[in-house]
Amino acid sequence: MLPERTGYIVWVSDLKAARSLERFGTVHYMSRKMHYVVMYMNADRAEEAVRQMDRLPYVRKIERSFRNEIKTEYSKDNEDKTRAYSL
Repeated sequence: MLPERTGYIVWVSDLKAARSLERFGTVHYMSRKMHYVVMYMNADRAEEAVRQMDRLPYVRKIERSFRNEIKTEYSKDNEDKTRAYSL
């Protein structure tokens, strides 16, 4: 069974040092232009990892991702209006 995972966006000042964030979880993406890291970690130890990451000198801000709370099951109660506009 897969453990519950949660995502975090970590804003950093140094991308080279941000590579060491892999010890806290799985680094999914690193933006070189905007200086942030998207990472996933186990939800049961996420609070402790966030406290440890917040102490690092190159971490500016940590935001939790709400992606797992977004509804992904859709219903077809409404009519499809795109068919009326097609040629």
